[in-house]
Amino acid sequence: MSLEKLLKGLTKEKPKAQAELYTLYARTLFGVSLKYSRNYEEAEDNLQDAFLTIFKKVHQYKGKGSFEGWLKRIVINTALQRYRKQSLFELVNEEQIEQEEVLVDTNEISLQFLLKIIQELPDRYRLVFNLYVLDGYPHKEIAQMLSISEGTSKSNLARARMILKEKVENYQQSETLQSSTR
Repeated sequence: MSLEKLLKGLTKEKPKAQAELYTLYARTLFGVSLKYSRNYEEAEDNLQDAFLTIFKKVHQYKGKGSFEGWLKRIVINTALQRYRKQSLFELVNEEQIEQEEVLVDTNEISLQFLLKIIQELPDRYRLVFNLYVLDGYPHKEIAQMLSISEGTSKSNLARARMILKEKVENYQQSETLQSSTR
C-alpha cells in the first residue's frame, strides 16, 4: 500500500489502514519508545498511547518532512508527556557544564547492557541524554520540550554521562575480574 493510500485510509479511520500502519512501524517506534521509558512495559504503554494519538491526529500530517520522522516525534512527545506532569528536573544556574565524552568499546559491551543502564538513569537524566545524544536535539530545543532551562539540560546531560561512565567502568572491571578467575 502506498503512503498516500495509507494516509487516506487512516484519515477515514479504516481499521485495515490502521493495522497496516501498525505492522509497518510498530517495531521501529517501539525502539524509540524503549529509549524514553524506564522498562519494557512502560515502553509498550507509551507506544500504545502514541498509536492512539497518531490515529487521532494523522490528518495533521501535511507531507512536510518524512512520515516516519513525524511518527517518531509523536512517540517521543507521548513519553515526555508522562514526565512533564512530574517535577523531575533540578533547576541549576546557567553555568557552563564541562561535558566529558564517554568512549565505549562496543565489542566488549552489548547494546542490551547499554540500553539497560540508560533505562536505569533517573528520568530527568535519561530524557535529556536520549534527546541530546541519541536523537540529536540541541539543548535549546530540549529545554523548550521539557520546560527547563538550557543550563538544567546541560547539567542533566553531564550527570547522566557521569553515571553511565561509572556503570560502564564498573561493568568492565567486573568482566576483567571474572575473566581473570576463569
